[in-house]
Formats: sequence, structure tokens, C-alpha cells
Amino acid sequence: MKPLSKNALIGYPAGIITGITYGLNPLFGMPLMQKGAAVESILFFRYGIAVLILGAILGLDRQSFKINWRQAGVLLALGLLYTASSIFLFQAYRFIPSGLATTLIFLYPVIVALIMVFLRVVPSWQVWLAIVATFVGVVIMSQSDGSQTINPIGVLLSLGSATVYALFIVIINRSKAISTLSNSLLTFYSLSVGAVVFLGCILFSDKELMTGIETKLDWLNLVALAILPTIVSTASLAVATRNIGATKASVLGVFEPITAILVGTLVFGELLTNNILVGILISTVAVTFMILTTKR
Repeated sequence: MKPLSKNALIGYPAGIITGITYGLNPLFGMPLMQKGAAVESILFFRYGIAVLILGAILGLDRQSFKINWRQAGVLLALGLLYTASSIFLFQAYRFIPSGLATTLIFLYPVIVALIMVFLRVVPSWQVWLAIVATFVGVVIMSQSDGSQTINPIGVLLSLGSATVYALFIVIINRSKAISTLSNSLLTFYSLSVGAVVFLGCILFSDKELMTGIETKLDWLNLVALAILPTIVSTASLAVATRNIGATKASVLGVFEPITAILVGTLVFGELLTNNILVGILISTVAVTFMILTTKR
């Protein structure tokens, strides 16, 4: 077996970190929604706090914030896609269990692979096998065994989140305009777009910005949302896609549904069915196989 390349040693751990941290969305978001906070308010503070933290880091590191108009256009598109993905996911939490909603997003590797094929980048047979296996695992996880009812609205919202998330990944991987930007600067501008969009949604609606956000614990949840499933997840995703490619990075996102399911089961008391356990096992084996048999 050939040793992993330098790119693989950087890209694979980054992809795993992306999955785990993004899977923590329910842990910090659900308590706020249960208190009546609007999705738009939660996501505004999540993105806004993240932008402030990243801006401070970039400023202390004396990095330039300068971008050209072409880069601005790509970053605007990335920000809108990431924003849409978050909206769809958090709205899906209202209709189906949070673990299941986040699990269904993991269908995005199939969408990424199809987009990459359209762009004439054909994955190896090992990656295709991993994609098929993880797809089967996710399908098994989402099947009802009679102990829970699945609302189709929640499923459609999760699939919408998966679709725009796949486009986000491919653009990061393929766009030459932003290839020279640091991961931190890319994340900063993408999240800035989201913060502006969510603030606009609140201002032009009848929703109250501070409803459900009252205690220190509420603010800790918002800060945690800003740091883990936002800053860390987005930055590590950029690192992974640039080092091992969009398709492999997306397959490593299997750690996202695993994390979300564990959170849903252990923290929120959501059902952990045999189907979910079998699906997790299949997906984990598929990712391990891909890492051991492929090389950048």
C-alpha cells in the first residue's frame, strides 16, 4: 500500500473535522429554536459573531482584506449558497428529527460527483464505490422502521440544503478567481454575505431579533454556533477541497450525520433505530476504504 501524500495528510483530517463540527449544528441550534428564537435571528448572530472573530484574527495577522471585483462576485455566490444551505437545514429541524435532517444532507456527495462528471473530472472507481456505499448507508438511515414518521417537507428541505452545499464545495474547488485567497479570508467574506442576508430578512419581516435569546446560555450557544459549525467547519472544508478534491472531501462528510445522530440521540432523546446503526456502519466502512485505497 502506497503511503499517503502530503496533500492527503492535510486534506483527510480537515475533511473529518468539517464533518464533525458541522454535525454539531443541532447541539447549539435546537435549544434556541425550542425557546422560540427565529431561524433568521439565530443565523444572523451565528454569522455575525463569526465575522467579528474572523475579522479580528485577520487584522491581528495583518492580512489584507483587499479583493478584486471578480473575486467579489464569486464570494457573493458562495455566501448566498452557504446561507441557503443553513436556512434549509434549520427549517428542516422543525419537521423531522435534527439527527435525521443533518443525515439527509449527506446525500450531497452524489450531487458533487455528478457535477464533477459534468465538468469532466471523473472520480476513480474506489471513490465511486465509496459514494455508492455511503448513499446506500444514508438511505437506510432515513428509512422508517415503524417507530417514527418522516415528514416529507423536512426531507425536501434537507435535500435542498444538500444541493446548495454541493455547489458551494464545487465552486471552492474549481474557481480560479479565489484560488489565491486564504481560507480565512474566503470564509470571512462568505459569512459576511450571510450576516447581511439574515439581517435583511429580520428587518423586512415581523419577527423580533431578540426573541428567545435572553440568557447567558443562549449567547454561549450562539458563540458556539459561530465557532464550531461555522468558522472551523467552513475553513476546514476549504482546506480539504483544495488538498484532496471536492468529491473526496464530500465523502468524508460522513462524520457529519454520525455526529448529528449521536447529538440527537444522547442530548435530545431522538430515536436511534437499527436502520440508523446499520447506515452508520456502512458509511464508516466506505470512508475507511476510500482513505486506505486512494491517493491524491
